[in-house]
Amino acid sequence: MNLKKNCLISFIILLLASFSSLTMAQQKMKMGLFIASSALPYFIAKERGYFAAEGLDVEGIPLATQPLVVQGIVTGDLDAGSNLLSLEGANINALRPDTLKYISLNCQNVKYQLEAYVVPVNSPIKTLADLKGKRIMSAPGPGNLFVAKGVLKAVGLDEKDYQMQEQQMSVHIGGLQSGQFDAAYTLEPIVSMMVSQGVGRKLESGVIAKYMLGRPDACAVLGGGVLSSKFIKEYPQAAERFARAWAKALNDGNNDPKARDLLVKYMNTSASIAQTVPLSHYNMIRDLKPQDLADFQNLIDQATTYGLVKEKIDAKSFLKVY
Repeated sequence: MNLKKNCLISFIILLLASFSSLTMAQQKMKMGLFIASSALPYFIAKERGYFAAEGLDVEGIPLATQPLVVQGIVTGDLDAGSNLLSLEGANINALRPDTLKYISLNCQNVKYQLEAYVVPVNSPIKTLADLKGKRIMSAPGPGNLFVAKGVLKAVGLDEKDYQMQEQQMSVHIGGLQSGQFDAAYTLEPIVSMMVSQGVGRKLESGVIAKYMLGRPDACAVLGGGVLSSKFIKEYPQAAERFARAWAKALNDGNNDPKARDLLVKYMNTSASIAQTVPLSHYNMIRDLKPQDLADFQNLIDQATTYGLVKEKIDAKSFLKVY
């Protein structure tokens, strides 16, 4: 009798475990992607099965600008963002508290490069100050425009000293090559592609940390992984599983050179330069140092003074530790 009872209990446990696995496998998510090298963790987690191992089916939705990612999270069409610009995240949380939470942040600076000013190969421009009177294109979105202008302000240029237009990332190479613009504030891997194709010459990179935060090694936080607060509240266990998968992807992005092969597959980067494209340093919130958080707050405060972030906000209020 006890044998039959034990067999029944074992069967029930197995049935419940199978049901649990089935439930996990049915958890679908949609994640907004702004296609730059900082979106790499999504492709790592997807390609290497980290999402699937946690019972998640995460669909990446490429979007042309950062505000579209924010809009998707606000409307509930997106559950997450791969590399949402931190200033856009700060602003929406200032306007609509508890809209989204960052579970990771990317540090970029002179060592971990993402952004750069690039000029045509034969341009006489030698320094950022030489951009006075020039036509400049910027990566799209209010946040990118703010830092592109903020860097130039730090070297003594007012907005009236140059012309700047935001342009979709897909036209940056052509815009510089055609002579339509004298310079570009652009992002990796476009920067490396411009240089490798002989279209552009890197004028200076890591400019946000150096000029806006005052230290070449500062943690200039321009993007990070986010979950909508709605998703966290409605699916707390799925959010935890997502964070586990995400942490594995960040670790690979920081430490596994083979992860760069995904730049070739998803970002039109040639195999010849994929291994040398600079990357941000990816951090789960739990791994950030006090100085990193101070640098993050500094940049947000500058954006608040400028008017991009509409209300003063504590950076820690929209960070979540997993």
